[in-house]
Amino acid sequence: MSRSSHSLRGPVALSHLLLRTLVPPAGRVVDATCGNGKDTLLLAELVGPHGHVFAFDIQPAACERTMTRLREAELHERVTVHTIGHERMGTVVSAPLAAVVFNLGWLPGGDRAVTTRPETTCAALEASLNLLQPGGCLLITCYPGHEGGDRETAAVCAWAAALCAGRWHVWRMGQMNVSAAAPFCVLIQQGRSADVP
Repeated sequence: MSRSSHSLRGPVALSHLLLRTLVPPAGRVVDATCGNGKDTLLLAELVGPHGHVFAFDIQPAACERTMTRLREAELHERVTVHTIGHERMGTVVSAPLAAVVFNLGWLPGGDRAVTTRPETTCAALEASLNLLQPGGCLLITCYPGHEGGDRETAAVCAWAAALCAGRWHVWRMGQMNVSAAAPFCVLIQQGRSADVP
């Protein structure tokens, strides 16, 4: 598929396009919500043989699905999967990280009653900031259209909007011709040392 033929329908397609631009070869990155492993697989491809991906999910089924997908692609050696909440990433991952990716909500195909929550998500986002290298980024896909997702989205947006503009570049990106409850992306990039006053 040529570059110009990527479909940008929905926030996941947009997030993958952004990751292809922002994740460097040999980078160290985190998939904070590995789910079925699609984002983890892309990150493993992008960091290459000299990089590493740390993936997190509280659901064992998600971690198993992710590892199966990685083994099938023969990329499992580039990834360490942790069956713990993403708010604890700082206890097992050290700086510097090039990127941290969050795809909020529930596990596709799983129990919709088990979702990411505002308090743990915001704690994980805060932990992520402390792990980023200069120029590193957080990419968050928010889902306001499900029960609890509206509160989580509001908490994420309030947290992101309060970040210092001199140190963090914060963007909200989503389709304009869809419902106001449609999912969207938030991109947060740490300024390089030359950008910080």
